[in-house]
Amino acid sequence: MAAAAELQGKYQKLAQEYSKLRAQNQVLKKGVVDEQANSASLKEQLKMKDQSLRKLQQEMDSLTFRNQQLAKRVELLQDELALSEARGKKNKKSGESSSQLSQEQKSVFNEDLQKKIEENERLHILFFEADEQHKRLEAELRSRLEVLETEAAQHQAVVDSLTRKYVDTIEKLQNDKAKLEIKSQTLEREAKDCRLRTEECQQQLKNLQAALGSRLEESLCIINEKVPFNDTRSLRYNALNVPLHNRRYQLKLRDLAGQALAFVQDLVTALLNFHTYTEQKVQIFPVDSATDTISPLNQKFSQYLHENAAYVRPLEEGMLHLFESVTEDTVTVLETAVKLRAFAEHLSSYLNFLRKILPYQLKSLEEECESSLCTAALKARNMELHKDMKKLTAVFEKLHTYISLLALPSTKPEGLLRTNYSFVFTTIAANLHGFHDILKDISKHYSQKATLEQEVPTATQKLVTTNDCILSSVVALTNGVGKIASFFSNNLDHFTTSLSYGPKGGTEFISPLSAECMLQYKKKAAAYMKSLKKPCSDSVPYEEALANRRVLLSSTESREGLAQQVQQSLEKIAKLEQEKEHWMLEAQLAKIKLEKENQKLKHSLSGHLAETIQERSVLPNITELKEETIEKSQREPVKSASLAPDNESREDLIKNHYMARIAELTSHLQLADSKSVHFHAECRALAKRLALAEKSKESLMEELKLASQNISRLQDELMTTKRSYEDQLSMMSDHLCSMNETLTKQREEIDTLKMTSKGNSKKNKSR
Repeated sequence: MAAAAELQGKYQKLAQEYSKLRAQNQVLKKGVVDEQANSASLKEQLKMKDQSLRKLQQEMDSLTFRNQQLAKRVELLQDELALSEARGKKNKKSGESSSQLSQEQKSVFNEDLQKKIEENERLHILFFEADEQHKRLEAELRSRLEVLETEAAQHQAVVDSLTRKYVDTIEKLQNDKAKLEIKSQTLEREAKDCRLRTEECQQQLKNLQAALGSRLEESLCIINEKVPFNDTRSLRYNALNVPLHNRRYQLKLRDLAGQALAFVQDLVTALLNFHTYTEQKVQIFPVDSATDTISPLNQKFSQYLHENAAYVRPLEEGMLHLFESVTEDTVTVLETAVKLRAFAEHLSSYLNFLRKILPYQLKSLEEECESSLCTAALKARNMELHKDMKKLTAVFEKLHTYISLLALPSTKPEGLLRTNYSFVFTTIAANLHGFHDILKDISKHYSQKATLEQEVPTATQKLVTTNDCILSSVVALTNGVGKIASFFSNNLDHFTTSLSYGPKGGTEFISPLSAECMLQYKKKAAAYMKSLKKPCSDSVPYEEALANRRVLLSSTESREGLAQQVQQSLEKIAKLEQEKEHWMLEAQLAKIKLEKENQKLKHSLSGHLAETIQERSVLPNITELKEETIEKSQREPVKSASLAPDNESREDLIKNHYMARIAELTSHLQLADSKSVHFHAECRALAKRLALAEKSKESLMEELKLASQNISRLQDELMTTKRSYEDQLSMMSDHLCSMNETLTKQREEIDTLKMTSKGNSKKNKSR
């Protein structure tokens, strides 16, 4: 939320600056327009002034000419007046009428002369003013003429350089144009060849599409019938699929984990030293425990600081376990990083320790400020450290929060979305840099505090050495955190792009049970691959195996069939043994019954019957009994019938009938067993043929996929080549057009420069 608020504030500031710059841009645009209007008005005023100057110059010329005429007339009139006066002196004695006429004429001449004099005076004034103005204008125009001549010379030099440059560029462009025309002709020929090739490829493509279309339909039908389940459509089942093993990634991740372990070990050492030396500092300043008793607050604070190893050491152990869990033959992602949770728990315990000692540390600083030895500067440093310690605990709280979030996918994946873990990594990097800045401030303030404490009159050598040790531990802590921050920032892209193995489109992490099952499947797959890598025993040569393949597949005398027949024969032997024991028991029972019957019929049987019964009782087993009874029934049927009475003959007939029936059934059973073995061997051969047919079908399907991929690749290459040639032709035509336009523009510029230079030279000559 704080980061979002900061981003919103930055966005608002940028929006305000953009609006200010936009308003300034509008004002500047108006100013430019006003300046352009002023320059246009000034140009018009300059033209008007030039016209008025020309008019005044013409008037001045006319006035000078008129003034010269009037001056000549005045001279003539003065001459006439002198003549008239001379004549009047000679003719004083002339008549009164003539004198009156001369006086009247004189008065008229005097008035006319007075008017002429006044007019002459006015004309002299105007002439003087016009002369002065003419001289001033002449000086201005001469200076302007000199400036214009220098400018004209400069322009002429520029025009000459530009003409030379443009002539060179025109020649160069003409050469380039010729080369490009040749190149365009070659490209046109290549384009024609490519069109022919594309037509051939399209024809081949149509043939391939027609040939593979039917095969594709058949394959799709087979796939739809034989592959009813696709586990990639379900996220639950897809999570159980083993991802590709990237050994290079695992080695790099193990290397990064090793670097992180080294950095954490340095951090743990620096924290242990910092807490231990802080405990020693509390014991000796502001009150030395060797000479006086320290306050209960500092005693409690020292007691808590003494327990720091129990909270700091587990951080190193947790990082070590996390490093050991990153191996070469596993998949290290957030879902499988179970040891990250233990590290987060150790960090939580250390954070609780910091929260526990923070109030005592702040109160200890306040108590130190209240001491009589504490100066104003030392109080200021203590208050700065007071703020820094609060910031340090807050930074550890932020780091614990975000590391706990990273540990959620291995325990509770619903607590963090996959779309947010990259933001978590960037926030951790920013907090590490903030942690480094805070430690820099602590180091600076503590060094200032140590120098001020050395100036205290009661400062001892023990205090100086303790302060030096604290400063060295803070510097080591600052360097270690700086290394961690730079390490995390440099590898941020690697962390944010490859720490989840789920599908790319998914928004949630894989459940820990699925991840554990995936790892088990990966182990099984690795064991299977290892078993495949075992060297195979010597086999039949390839040519001989190919020659005997069909014979081995169709033969019922294969090794497996014979082994099964042997197994079945062994089972039959065991069954026959069981039947043998059964029939032996039956024979013994029959013997007992026969003895009982013989005792009953003893008085009616003859001695020959008794002897035969005794001979039968001595029979060792049931098989001999069967053979003898069968032989006797076949060889001596008439004799036994004649010797034995009706009861004995009936018993023998029944016995012989059952024995014959048993022999017949055993023969049928053996025949059925042999047929079943034969049928079983044939079924196995057919099953092997079916498996081979399925393998050939799979190979054909793979060939079909490869052919379709080749077709699509050829289509893409065809389209790309076609587009590239079209783009090259269009680019060349555009380039030629642009070159022609630049040539015409340069020629126009040369013509305009020549015209302007000629106009300037004409103006300079006229001036």
